[in-house]
Amino acid sequence: MKTTVKKQTDSGMTALYCRLSRDDGSEGESNSIANQKKLLSKYAKEHGLGNTKFYVDDGFTGTNFNRPGFQQMLADMDMGYISTVIVKDSSRFGRNYLEVGKYTDYYFPEHNIRFIAINDCVDSDNGEDDFGAFRNVMNEMYAKDISRKVRSSQRLRGNAGEPLSPPPYGYRKSPENKKKWVIDPEAAEVVRKVFRLCMEGKGNETIARQLQNEKVLVPQAYWQSKGLGRGGKKTQPNPYRWCKTTIAKMLTQQEYCGDVINFKTYSKSFRNKTRIDNPQENWAVFRDVHEPIIDRETFEHVQQIVGKVKQRRLKNPEDEKSIFTNLLYCADCGSRMWFHKSTNKVPVRHFFCSNYKGTRGTCNDHHYIREDALTEVVLSELRRLAAFLACDEDAFAELLRQKTDADMMAEQKRLEAGLAVAQARNAEVLKLYERIYEDNVNGKVSDEWFMQLSKKYEEEKAELKKQIFDLTDRLNRLSGMQTAKDGFLRAIRSFMQMETLPPTVLHELIERIDIHAVQGRGKNRTQKIVIHYRFVGVIDVPYVQKTPVLMETRQGVAIRYVNGEQTA
Repeated sequence: MKTTVKKQTDSGMTALYCRLSRDDGSEGESNSIANQKKLLSKYAKEHGLGNTKFYVDDGFTGTNFNRPGFQQMLADMDMGYISTVIVKDSSRFGRNYLEVGKYTDYYFPEHNIRFIAINDCVDSDNGEDDFGAFRNVMNEMYAKDISRKVRSSQRLRGNAGEPLSPPPYGYRKSPENKKKWVIDPEAAEVVRKVFRLCMEGKGNETIARQLQNEKVLVPQAYWQSKGLGRGGKKTQPNPYRWCKTTIAKMLTQQEYCGDVINFKTYSKSFRNKTRIDNPQENWAVFRDVHEPIIDRETFEHVQQIVGKVKQRRLKNPEDEKSIFTNLLYCADCGSRMWFHKSTNKVPVRHFFCSNYKGTRGTCNDHHYIREDALTEVVLSELRRLAAFLACDEDAFAELLRQKTDADMMAEQKRLEAGLAVAQARNAEVLKLYERIYEDNVNGKVSDEWFMQLSKKYEEEKAELKKQIFDLTDRLNRLSGMQTAKDGFLRAIRSFMQMETLPPTVLHELIERIDIHAVQGRGKNRTQKIVIHYRFVGVIDVPYVQKTPVLMETRQGVAIRYVNGEQTA
């Protein structure tokens, strides 16, 4: 058979994109990643399309494009590295016809990228595909049909009492019957201990601290130590650092009484995989299905204790909030600052480092700061910005332009350098993997040594894939920051009309606030605060009017400005 060879669009790369979702298993071996790679490589070679690179998403749905392999390919297309994209068929590219059409009808032509779907006989170099839109609709209908069948199957299994979720910490799947849970003796003993400590009156934080001191592995680290493939981070900074929220969840899991509870969460659409809490009346509860770890009487007693704690916390829910929540970070270790309200006669609202060693962390200073002092500092600094804008809007706009241009260029270079290093190492790891595979086949490397090395390279590949995805995402977001400066100016103007500091305006203007450790003692103490504004970072604004050097917020503490940097 004669093969027609077309000239490659330009000297760019040829992207060979492969995708297989978990729901595609019923389609047989023909859709496997290995067979897709074989088909795409053969097609590219026969049609003179060189400089090929694989982008693979194994186990990712086609109903959205939030896939690491696709995002990496998109980043390379944005950078102009790719001239041709080849897929087995358009369903491998995606099953959301609106999103697929956005790429095939607009993105690819605008970026001069040739798109080929082999089994659909689609080649953008041959002109418009009259059946493309219809085919994309059919692909989405297929995804919808598969989702409906999966939901129906899960509904039948769930209503029959088969557990739909993975077994909680303390249980594992039975080797004889994967649909049954059996007790994991080692983990179950920890669960019993947690319930016992709660019955003794100990709080969640105290229990977490005790488990950490006793070097008990957190659930994720425990599963990994047993070789169980559960989700979550592969590396734990501290595998013994229990969180009080983990304890709280454990104490309310009815499954420990021997029950199976299905349909605790649901998703609204096959396109959106976000899980939403289901009302308790919609749960399917099956009692005494597996061996209990906790007797029902103990569990009910613990629920009464937990309920009383929740009631105490919900008395004044508004008092537990701060407008600065999720904005404050420790300047030394980078951890987020926690908000707290003391239980003294006169409650003091304040923040401290979540990684402080006094709360089982590693940071040497708590970086304590009161909310009222912080409010005064931020208000004063925003008023300075507003005053400068009112005094000379052109100069303010020029300052922002210079700031964003310089910072964005520096950040872009840093991210691009990091991305290049990660991609180079990723390519190197792939070559190393291929080399040890060939050496193993040729008998130069033993099976045992091959397994050890391949596991090491697989773990590094996974870390590199995540790193490349994160760097690419940050570069994409950086490219849109230039247009966001107008929004920053609008937020400053709206603040000029206000006397207080509304949370919406605060979060529109400020990206983060770094809190430094206190320096000095008594009335001479100072504490530097650095405000990072959205889209522009840290700004040193010229003084347009005399700013008070000292502003008393409470006895013994003053807020002042030093070289344009805020201190409290």
